[in-house]
Amino acid sequence: MTNQFSDKVALVTGGASGLGRASAMAMAREGAKVVVSDVAVSEGEATVRLILRAGGQAIFVKADVTKTSEVEAMVQATVRAFGRLDFALNNAGIDGVRARTANYPEEIWHQVINLNLTGVFLCLKHELPVMVEQGSGVIINMSSVAGVTGFPGHAAYTASKHGVIGLTKTAALDYAGTGIRVNAICPAYTHTPMLDRMLEHKPELEAKLISRVPLRRLGTAEEIAQAAIYLFSDAAAFITGHPLVMDGGIVAE
Repeated sequence: MTNQFSDKVALVTGGASGLGRASAMAMAREGAKVVVSDVAVSEGEATVRLILRAGGQAIFVKADVTKTSEVEAMVQATVRAFGRLDFALNNAGIDGVRARTANYPEEIWHQVINLNLTGVFLCLKHELPVMVEQGSGVIINMSSVAGVTGFPGHAAYTASKHGVIGLTKTAALDYAGTGIRVNAICPAYTHTPMLDRMLEHKPELEAKLISRVPLRRLGTAEEIAQAAIYLFSDAAAFITGHPLVMDGGIVAE
């Protein structure tokens, strides 16, 4: 562990697994006090236990980011537990189903947009006032390479992740004069429990995904977490409104 974030408090939504868990643990290793939030209680509490065993400080707060009352309570619980909110990683999201645009189920469309985009908006809505009052804070919204390219068969996911980037840029400009920075991270194919479960059923898919990546490998959750550490840190103090694409070169082709 280091002391880079020893006086900081971080909130991570979708912290029960994958990118959220890796990022929560990475911030704790840097000394931050971490609030892990998710709807998956047992998995979220497991993330907290991992942080505690490693010598960090963390608590779990259950919250559904599609419900403004629960998001407000989540932020209030963070401030009540640790006195402030310095970093927020708005990471909770789902991928939906695969279907051509005209065949995409409306109910799944609404679920994906509500969680991936409206959920980020609601988090910003309640995180930003706390940071404004402090006069400082950094927010990262989790987008995707699908936020900067088309993604066949995933109309809702692609629309939501494009929306996250637009929302990120707008919030960054709205609050640029308040000491608050807002950025996004846009990962491509990354080893997470969700992807690994998919590969268990379709092991041939891994080679297909890798073939689409110029670096010829998948990303790791730890690599995404380290990018978050950088964007939260003072080393990135002149970066705001930026979608950081981590795709192994996909959009460069």
